[in-house]
Amino acid sequence: MSAAKGSYYLPDPSPWPVVTSVGLFFLALGFIFLINSVDGGQWLMLAGVLTIVYMMIRWFGQVIRESEGGAYDDQVDRSFRWSMSWFIFSEIMFFAAFFGALFYARQFAGPWLDNTELLWPGFDFNWPSAGPEGPAAATPSTPPAGPNQFSPMGAWGIPAINTAILLSSGFTVTMAHWGIQKDNRGQLVTWLFLTIVLAIVFVGLQAYEYVHAYTELGLTLGTGIYGATFFMLTGFHGFHVTVGTIMLSVILGRSIKGHFTSGHHFGFEGVAWYWHFVDVVWLGLFIFVYWL
Repeated sequence: MSAAKGSYYLPDPSPWPVVTSVGLFFLALGFIFLINSVDGGQWLMLAGVLTIVYMMIRWFGQVIRESEGGAYDDQVDRSFRWSMSWFIFSEIMFFAAFFGALFYARQFAGPWLDNTELLWPGFDFNWPSAGPEGPAAATPSTPPAGPNQFSPMGAWGIPAINTAILLSSGFTVTMAHWGIQKDNRGQLVTWLFLTIVLAIVFVGLQAYEYVHAYTELGLTLGTGIYGATFFMLTGFHGFHVTVGTIMLSVILGRSIKGHFTSGHHFGFEGVAWYWHFVDVVWLGLFIFVYWL
């Protein structure tokens, strides 16, 4: 259980931060072993992942039980809101670093290399570029002409469809929010379920896009600065969509069980904030990675 000292909430000592640290240590150590070809690295990574998943189930479950049991006061609610706000801000900075790398490569590094023969004589910079030995094909529909060439990913196909899907999911999660504000459980569950369906479709289409890029366009993570920034930005965004889908699924399960009221539903609001953040990041990706 938890304790309140005066008007300030104090949780009881918890083992879960220590368990989290152990899981992250196994995950990192296993990855180090794996990239250095040390036996057992994959099993250490698996142990780390399972430990973290176990921690999340138990720790989040404890928070849910405490919240539904009325253990949290207004001070805890404000703490949750500030914590989620700073977490989303850190995620914004995370993506800002990759967008910055993309901007620097296109606007500064590439043109600078184009104006000097210090490193690669005769290098002609054009975006998208894989570097001095891998110029891009003229259009996304043109197949790669050689082993070092690739076709850039076009905007008006799956990326445009996925943009419409994510914008629609922003609408559906807002409709779910309006439902909970009116204590309309049916509206909450229905629109939240539709949001999850749209999220799953998005991830599925992105997976198909990756297969298409690797097998038909010659576009891989190793295709120079364009390939690196393309897959790092879209890949991490896809990871965030997957995490958001899991979070939405948990909230859906809680909603079906009768959790949340019009005056007490930050668990839902926190996930909705995160999902709107995912939507906004994708708009930036569509414009600066696919379109321009």
